[in-house]
Amino acid sequence: MSDPSARLLTLLSLLQARRDWPGEVLADRLAVSTRTVRRDVDRLRALGYRVDAVKGPDGGYRLEAGSELPPLRFDDDQAVAIAIALRGAPASGADIDEAAERALATVRQVLPSRLRHRVDGVRFDATASNRRADPEVLATVSEAVRRREVLRFSYGDADAPARHAEPYGLVARGGRWYLVAWDLDQDDWRVFRADRLVPRTPGGGRFVPRAVPTGDVVTFVAARAKGATDEDAWPYVGRYVVDLPASAVAPWLRDGTVEALTERSTLVSSGSWSWAGLLADALRFDAPFRVVGPDELVAAARTLGARLARAVPDQTAGPEERPADRATSPVSPASGSVGA
Repeated sequence: MSDPSARLLTLLSLLQARRDWPGEVLADRLAVSTRTVRRDVDRLRALGYRVDAVKGPDGGYRLEAGSELPPLRFDDDQAVAIAIALRGAPASGADIDEAAERALATVRQVLPSRLRHRVDGVRFDATASNRRADPEVLATVSEAVRRREVLRFSYGDADAPARHAEPYGLVARGGRWYLVAWDLDQDDWRVFRADRLVPRTPGGGRFVPRAVPTGDVVTFVAARAKGATDEDAWPYVGRYVVDLPASAVAPWLRDGTVEALTERSTLVSSGSWSWAGLLADALRFDAPFRVVGPDELVAAARTLGARLARAVPDQTAGPEERPADRATSPVSPASGSVGA
């Protein structure tokens, strides 16, 4: 690569891509000698970049963090990725909208015209979460997770008594942030909403990590959302046949599988947090259905059927046994006014 300026930018991009680079590998990638690489590294240092020499049989270079942020270089894909990430900040659940807008404006100013047009072309609407997590809280909790230090915090109210927990990780899910932790006061695993959490200082001491029941914090939060504890799976799973084509069922199935039995009937295998919840999923299709199993779901269907039957007024009862129409009607036939 003969153009020194272009070569310098390519070298900077390579150094930003990974931690350590052997000098000979850099020379091969740039199609120059190792002496030229050394000179280019010296030029980067003169521009304010901290490029350290790596000791070892092959030698090499490492781009270290500096006290100031020097100019950065982004390729096309990185620029578009940054634009998407920053424009999507409102949906992240973290209260960083203004900072994201300023960051995007800063990045946009230093981009060449070609990349600036690509970034400006990335336009979409992101639905903001109604409960935002304070970025300072997220940073404090993340640091406690990293250092494996007991977290002291108030929950729900800043004046609430302090709680103590071993933090294991933050999870962003559905526009909210959740902390997975071992609650030392309750001696059990808990999921705390970050937008309701107020860290207190000083924190606690170091702790020895425990094994998360599901293996990691992401699946743990997903399991708790389903009412499970040890695995990311619905605790109640059953099957039913609904009198609709599979194409009409599949798009509305929250979680499960469908099998077309005929053009007008579909076998659904699905799960929920209770047998009643599973039956509610079947009822929302507003079509005839038949429970296949297991026996517990069949029994729950009978119980629900009896409950629904009791909820319907007995139309065979005499007028004196039924609630008066006038007393239950929201509109008085005589006056047309709204009843109390």
